[in-house]
Amino acid sequence: MTVENDQDVAGILKTGRVVAQVRDAMLGAVEPGMTTAELDALGAEMLARFGAKSAPRVVYDFPGATCISINEETAHGIPGPRVIQAGDIVNVDVSAELDGYFADTAGTIVVPPIAKRKSRLCDATGEALHRAIAEARAGAPINRIGTAIQKTAKRHGFKVIKNLAGHGIGRSLHEEPDGIVSYYDHRDTRKLTAGQVIAIEPFLSTHSSFVSEAQDGWTLVGHPQNLSAQFEHTIIVTRGAPIIATLSRS
Repeated sequence: MTVENDQDVAGILKTGRVVAQVRDAMLGAVEPGMTTAELDALGAEMLARFGAKSAPRVVYDFPGATCISINEETAHGIPGPRVIQAGDIVNVDVSAELDGYFADTAGTIVVPPIAKRKSRLCDATGEALHRAIAEARAGAPINRIGTAIQKTAKRHGFKVIKNLAGHGIGRSLHEEPDGIVSYYDHRDTRKLTAGQVIAIEPFLSTHSSFVSEAQDGWTLVGHPQNLSAQFEHTIIVTRGAPIIATLSRS
């Protein structure tokens, strides 16, 4: 969507604050021995307390309130009986609707003890998101976002997942502009406009450039030994620095 008035801006920011708080609480609660279903239950309870609805559940009938992906799982992991282990890399993706506005965010952590490569992967992915957001200004080519992510991944010795992408958001979970990829695409001549609401979500990985759907019909996986990280913010594009709706408030 493109925000048209102060009410739209306030609506995006309100939903953004909710999903950011849920994301941070879930990531902070991760510990060895808990199941992903237990972690998801925390997210579901918080969303309900805020009066928000899980976007993947409402829009796609996803079997969970949030997506939780571990180790070889890249995205859309179904919460369930899987037990989180020491050393796991855990990705939490939270999106929700509140009062007609949608926001989407994600973060990744490593459960101690933290292996150096996993820590580097998370740090590089967070840096990629930061650098991509810096390119998101009105009038800028959309492919600058992918260029920033790809350069960051290469500099740190990681790959980007090419068949996962950011997207427009606001009045629904996925809107135009769709396909905001994590690499430079010379065919993409689109430019950002003031007021656009988009979700930028780099996925960096150790082995895979593409992922595919697992047998459960949801979870996306690559090479069996692949590890990946995702960080995501919902932003409002302006003529200057974008407004980040899903920042941590701590």
